[in-house]
Amino acid sequence: MRLPPLLSSRPGGMQILIANVVPCLFGAVCGVLLGVSGLAYIVLSILAIAGGYVAGLEHPNRREGALRGVLGGTQFGAMILLFHELEGSSAKADLPHPAILLLVITVGFGALLGYLGGRARERRSPAAEPPPVAQP
Repeated sequence: MRLPPLLSSRPGGMQILIANVVPCLFGAVCGVLLGVSGLAYIVLSILAIAGGYVAGLEHPNRREGALRGVLGGTQFGAMILLFHELEGSSAKADLPHPAILLLVITVGFGALLGYLGGRARERRSPAAEPPPVAQP
């Protein structure tokens, strides 16, 4: 599997788009679908799992991957709740009670998936070479 480029290697605008707009937009779509089709909501939520892992792969280590996962999980979960509320109909899939617990779940899974992605990148990247030893 080919590793994606590091997020830090991309231009600033692209970083904002990838790390902020995409999870917010995906969460908004899931939030609307939650009131329309339970199956579509579940399918897209499962796809978000892959997105969380790939987001972690865009970071050089597990710590940065986990932090990205916290950010993405927060944005994704918050947009689901916000756009479902704006859409206005009853949920066609089960939500935790109270619904704000969905945010706890998405943040937790986001952190875990980002961590796993960052760890995978860490393991696949060549180890940093030690500095050369000066010869006397």
